[in-house]
Parts: sequence; C-alpha cells; structure tokens
Amino acid sequence: MLLDKTAPAITRLFEIDLDLCRRCTRLQESPAARVFFRSVSRAGDGPCWFALAAGLVVFGGASSLPAVLRMSAVGVLAALVSRAIKSWVNRPRPYRIDPRIVAACEALDPWSFPSGHTLHAVAFNGVLAVDHPLLAAALLPWTAAIALSRLVLGLHYPSDVGAGAVIGSILAAAVVAFG
Repeated sequence: MLLDKTAPAITRLFEIDLDLCRRCTRLQESPAARVFFRSVSRAGDGPCWFALAAGLVVFGGASSLPAVLRMSAVGVLAALVSRAIKSWVNRPRPYRIDPRIVAACEALDPWSFPSGHTLHAVAFNGVLAVDHPLLAAALLPWTAAIALSRLVLGLHYPSDVGAGAVIGSILAAAVVAFG
C-alpha cells in the first residue's frame, strides 16, 4: 500500500515539525519576548483588525469602504474556512502532544491546524494591499509577528502557520477577484 511506504516519511516530517516547534518555544524563556508575543497574539484575536478597519473609515472616509467591505468579507470567510478545516483535521496542539512544550497563553480552541491567527492576518493584509499597498507593506512585520507568536507561545506547529499563510493568501485572492 502507498500509505505503508510513505508512513516513515510522514513520521519524519512530523518529528521535524515538532522539533522546530520546541525550538521556537525556547523564546518564551525571555520574559520580554513572552510578554511581547502574548500581546501580539491577543491583538491578533481581532482587535487590531477591527481598529484598522475603523481607522480606515474615520481617516479615509467613503473611499475606504471597498477595502473595509473586503476585509469584512475575508474575515467571515476566513473564520468559516478555518473552523471547518480545524474540525475536519482535529490535529491536537503541540503542547498536548509533547510535555516539553509549554503553552504560554490559552488557546481559543483545541485544534492547531491551520493557524487561524496567521490565516486571518495574511488574508486581511492581502485584501488591504489592493487599496492601500503602502499600509499593507507597513503591516507585513505585524503579520509576521502574529504568525511567529503562534509558534513561540507553543500553540502551533510550523506547518500549521505555513498552511494558515497559504490558505489566507488564497482567500484574499478570491475575495479580491470576486469582490
């Protein structure tokens, strides 16, 4: 069977993913890093994106409404897609698999694949780039910090974050193409 032949390779990929996760969580040893990444992660729960959308309307007026509508559409779509994939895959978070990995903050749900925070951050930044490319470029470090926070805090494997980024990019492209 094909699965029998690929099982060692899949196991090895999982071991690499888990090892990278362990290495990322070592950043928690720095109190400043732990506080920073917890703050970034919590802001990535939604508040920073809502504030950004509100700021666009306040400072950009009616001309910003298309961008805000796309952000709203991709936000809803990202939530639906993320929840559907997480409930289908049911991949436990790394701290539930390996006792050496400590979750430095509470998870929003029990499943790790894909990283919903990363998915949303990439999707929002992707649709924002259409109308506000300079702002989107300026927010790239923030988007990257959100993705990295999920690794440092022990909540996701690198493959979760990578998948979240890919799915977020696809959703942003779809919303831009059809919206």
